[in-house]
Amino acid sequence: EPSRCAYFVARKKRFCKMIPAPGRRFCGEHGQQEEGNDRKRIPCPLDPKHTVYEDQLQKHLKKCNSREKPKPVYFVQDINAGLKDVAEILEKQVPISSLSKEELQNLIIKLKKASNGLELRLKEQILSHQALQEALNDPKNGESAFKHLKQQASILGNMEKLHLLGPGRCFVEFGAGRGKLSHWVDVALQNVENVQFLLVERATTRFKVDGKHKGRDSTFERLQVDIQHLCLKKVPILEEKKLPVVGMGKHLCGAATDLALRCLVESYTACCEGENEEPATKRSRTDKTAVASNSSADNESNRDNRKAVAGIVIALCCHHKCDWTHYVGKEFFKSIGLGPLEFNYFQRMSSWATCGMRETTTKVSASEEHEDRANDTEEDEQTFSRTDSGSDTLQGVLTAEERKGIGCLCKLLIDHGRVEYLQQQGYEAALQYYTESAVSLENVLLTAVPSPSLIVEPT
Repeated sequence: EPSRCAYFVARKKRFCKMIPAPGRRFCGEHGQQEEGNDRKRIPCPLDPKHTVYEDQLQKHLKKCNSREKPKPVYFVQDINAGLKDVAEILEKQVPISSLSKEELQNLIIKLKKASNGLELRLKEQILSHQALQEALNDPKNGESAFKHLKQQASILGNMEKLHLLGPGRCFVEFGAGRGKLSHWVDVALQNVENVQFLLVERATTRFKVDGKHKGRDSTFERLQVDIQHLCLKKVPILEEKKLPVVGMGKHLCGAATDLALRCLVESYTACCEGENEEPATKRSRTDKTAVASNSSADNESNRDNRKAVAGIVIALCCHHKCDWTHYVGKEFFKSIGLGPLEFNYFQRMSSWATCGMRETTTKVSASEEHEDRANDTEEDEQTFSRTDSGSDTLQGVLTAEERKGIGCLCKLLIDHGRVEYLQQQGYEAALQYYTESAVSLENVLLTAVPSPSLIVEPT
């Protein structure tokens, strides 16, 4: 085309689509093709995928889109990453397919022994919410959209049951993507005052629904930051208004769930507690007289601390993407005689619950197999290792149904570690099925609200 660059890209078998400067045949990237142009172009040191004129390098570095941008005030390096124990870092991850039959059976024995006493069948709590009824009944929505709406409706229904949908709160959506969950919470609270929304997403997102909320009373703000480095206490709107926080997420991938939990119940709550007087549990036991005289003030202080996080509602997802370093349930694993080695295998075996559990001899088309996961791909890109999930090496060792059961046990064990962590932090935590498996194979919801026992009686 006359208005396009005249350089033919052999690799793509087409002409470059960039628009050159007026009076030139080639764009800046291919300017050396121009007759009489002897200026040298070199790869950009910040991103070698594009080039720059050597004599304009310094000018380009100041405006290159790949340059390191100033960190926001709420960015604190690795604040939610957890402690990294060098002794626990595995030097080499051996594929499950490389394990002998005996090694695999020993792993399964450990898994089943660790799962003894756990509630293997979770309670079904499939709810809905009036805010989504019109959308659920709209025939224009396709099957995929309908499945997402059913999940969002159940999440809102569970939030309502826990009394988390109310005024004077800040809703923090982790892994927000397009912000659909926050959108429906806002619709449910359209007549409620003093409601804020923080949408946490590390990547830039297209087709956001944020624009639908212009002119509304509620405030929407996006935080483009990795959850690993997010210090909620330093977010200006929370620093100013000090609203109770409700953490939520729909299909929060693997380690992101652990990072979000630590962000809420450790880094944020700890910062809020630091603003109050020293809690009773940290005082000297010999100072009984002073404690007794101030018992009323202590209880009030603990109530304020507990209000820092009003509740947590997260739809869990992608346990195969969990990481021992970030995992919040380490103490639970250690208490039952397990460590990073077993965790490493269990988190990969967890994919057997949702992927690669069919016999290789079963004639299932690739499109049909993809359809099983289609309802989960809006928030995250599903990637599984076929070697570790359903390879031929496991045929004759485990049936497809056995692999599915083991995968579910792995998921349950990892999630139970999260529940125990929240309970130790003073929360009433639970797991439940929030939607049917036909709607989403990732259908477990983690909920937590502060426990009344968090208020410590003076000693």
